[in-house]
Amino acid sequence: MGLEDAQPLHHCLANSPWDITHLRAKRLQLVKQGVQGTPFILCSDETGDRKKGKTTDYVARQYIGKLGKIDNGIVSVNAYGVLDELTFPWLFQVVKPRTRLKAGEQYKSKPQIALELIHVLKELGVHFEVVLADSLYGESGDFIEGLLALKLRFVVAIRENHGVLLPPGHRVRYTTWQAFDRPFSNGESETRWIREIIFGQRRDIRYYQITTDTEEQPPESTWFLMTNVPGAILQEIGNIYGVRTWIEYGFKQSKNELGWADFRLTEYTDIERWWEIVSSAYLMVSLQSQRGKSAARMRLQTAEPCPARAAPGTQHEAPQEKFHQHKWWNPGTGWKSTLNNLRLIIQPYVSYCLILPWLQVFMLPLLEEGFKHLVALMNHFKGFTPV
Repeated sequence: MGLEDAQPLHHCLANSPWDITHLRAKRLQLVKQGVQGTPFILCSDETGDRKKGKTTDYVARQYIGKLGKIDNGIVSVNAYGVLDELTFPWLFQVVKPRTRLKAGEQYKSKPQIALELIHVLKELGVHFEVVLADSLYGESGDFIEGLLALKLRFVVAIRENHGVLLPPGHRVRYTTWQAFDRPFSNGESETRWIREIIFGQRRDIRYYQITTDTEEQPPESTWFLMTNVPGAILQEIGNIYGVRTWIEYGFKQSKNELGWADFRLTEYTDIERWWEIVSSAYLMVSLQSQRGKSAARMRLQTAEPCPARAAPGTQHEAPQEKFHQHKWWNPGTGWKSTLNNLRLIIQPYVSYCLILPWLQVFMLPLLEEGFKHLVALMNHFKGFTPV
């Protein structure tokens, strides 16, 4: 693909013959190697974005979660994992509205799609200890029955008016509020309150209410949960459900920083390629993050430097501490800090590609060799890959 091509990314997605199934298989293999069979928390959720017109596959008027209303857009159901505060994407599948089905396609609800993704992960031999989901899935009887059939633990949100059939003479009881600390990624914590809701008598499936204020019970920070996690989990259940914030954070980064919705494509086969590339990029950044490197149950190894041709007569060994001396290097441990630093690493190569047409007009061999030398140095930044 030549530099004169004005839309190389578009053609890479729409016209290039690369196989998405091969890329996805490699990404999933990396995640499996990273978790090393350690059970993690799986979150089923959907994400949607407004899109204009009717020419793009599966764009229709439907509920867009981030907008909180029905609008014209495209929606996908996603399965994300969380392990030691490290988020990583597993699978996604577009929602196909009834009005946009193609010949031979069958409508599937979001809970049906989410359950299909879980089945795929189980078939891949992936082990997760609990499934998290919001009330869309918690209120789906088919979704809950599917999880029970797979013998999976779950913590799902339910509506405040969720109904449970009670035998005659039984009533609803509430336990006493108990405080617990909800830790956050920055090391801070917030006091929240939890109580159990008992419908008649305790069963395998139990119900809880969590809030930040027991008096006001503000709707935006009060949650009703249903779970089959056994044991004395009154304190634990709130923090388990709170893990969903990591998934929301992941969605935010894939959208805002990696451009999940920033495609100019109309066919879903091309959109699916773009989403797979974004998922791969998100996984790469997650694995490089300090959380990924220090996660107690993630086994990582230092990757070998990429081979690169040095400028004639130069040495291109680069001590790792040298990279940290860049004035824009971010010493933080968060995902965005890692993304910032990775962008700095690839900046010389991107800049060289941008300036190369001028170097072909005005012969500046010292400048060109300098760029090659700098790119060679960047190739000695040691990344991390799962063992």
